[in-house]
Amino acid sequence: MEMVAHDADSVPEPVGGYTNGLEVIGAQRLLFISGQIPEDRLGNVPDDATAQCRLIWANILATLTHAGLTVASIVKVTTYLSDRSLAAVNTAVRTEVLGGHKPALTVVLAGIFDPRWLLEIEVVAAA
Repeated sequence: MEMVAHDADSVPEPVGGYTNGLEVIGAQRLLFISGQIPEDRLGNVPDDATAQCRLIWANILATLTHAGLTVASIVKVTTYLSDRSLAAVNTAVRTEVLGGHKPALTVVLAGIFDPRWLLEIEVVAAA
């Protein structure tokens, strides 16, 4: 499988660790990871936004690993933030987790299902 970034000169330059378009060539598998929430297996929710974001990414990584995939398999990330002020924390943690990998990305401001949750993240991966 090959991933090719498409960042045309005529569109805004991507900043914050993503690419405008990501073409997947030769993929035989797709994994759609449902929106992950900042809860552990026992229902505990951290109070801190950074801890919530890290827990969500831990859940995503566990699902990828269970499917035999890695961060490098991620082609699309959609993040739902309960407040615009969470954008910097979200970007910092996502960049840390993904390293130099830059999937397609969407961030949406939304009402989150549980008021304890500050954000929710879903992922599409390919292999």
